[in-house]
Amino acid sequence: MGTSQSSRGPVSGVPLVPPWVEDIPSEEPAPQGELPPDDKAPRTELPLAPSRRFQATRLNVGRFAKSGDADSMRRALGYYVQQGYGGNRTMTRRMGGTARTAARLGQVLRRDPQVDLGAARDAALASGKNAEVVLDAIVEAVRPVDGTQDAEAARHAIRDALSDVLAEYPDADLLDLDDAQRQFVVQRYVALDVFDRFRLDVEKSLHAHAPDPLTAVRRLGEVRDYVTETVAAAFRKVESTNLTPTGADLAEITTKALAETFSVFEGYVA
Repeated sequence: MGTSQSSRGPVSGVPLVPPWVEDIPSEEPAPQGELPPDDKAPRTELPLAPSRRFQATRLNVGRFAKSGDADSMRRALGYYVQQGYGGNRTMTRRMGGTARTAARLGQVLRRDPQVDLGAARDAALASGKNAEVVLDAIVEAVRPVDGTQDAEAARHAIRDALSDVLAEYPDADLLDLDDAQRQFVVQRYVALDVFDRFRLDVEKSLHAHAPDPLTAVRRLGEVRDYVTETVAAAFRKVESTNLTPTGADLAEITTKALAETFSVFEGYVA
């Protein structure tokens, strides 16, 4: 399940969307006669986290950990979005960095000439395309370390997504992926970033209620698989609008897929 440490979960009284999270791309034009907001415009007021925000989530995570009941897992995800992050809209804003990183990942994997990979790609090529070196080089090019938990989680998710594409496509060249392979990596990264956020917030409850450590790991794997399936289905729904996940609008596409995913989760407790 990775190396990132589970947290005790965000406390109450803090913004549900941290101030360092960039606003997600907006597809709504400015009203007629008004100029679109610029970088100096104030952000929309950030809602504050309520007390006991993860209580219902942890209750259902505990039930799932003990029994493996899939309905409890789905309710846990639903309450996580609804109460833990104030609903689909706010949760999508919270994951705005995921959408932007997905777009950057797509650029790097396409070898976009506008993206300067510099020393990272040179090191990968000099290694004779050693898989581990290439993995590290791509991660560094997409999401450099900046000291935030979001960056750590994103780097972990990118690396796992790249490892997964090698398992899915054993002959894949990470420096020359085809369209299907790039799409696989981007979608898997988004799913793993969502899963990692959930895991960081409530994993301790799962371990506390699972019968044994092996069962806890298996339960986490079930959540991971379910989130991955839901995100993949969301991307398929978005793609039906004729938007291409390899285009310049990948951040917007990812935002729509995230919103669809969180809407599905929230529907479990509606």
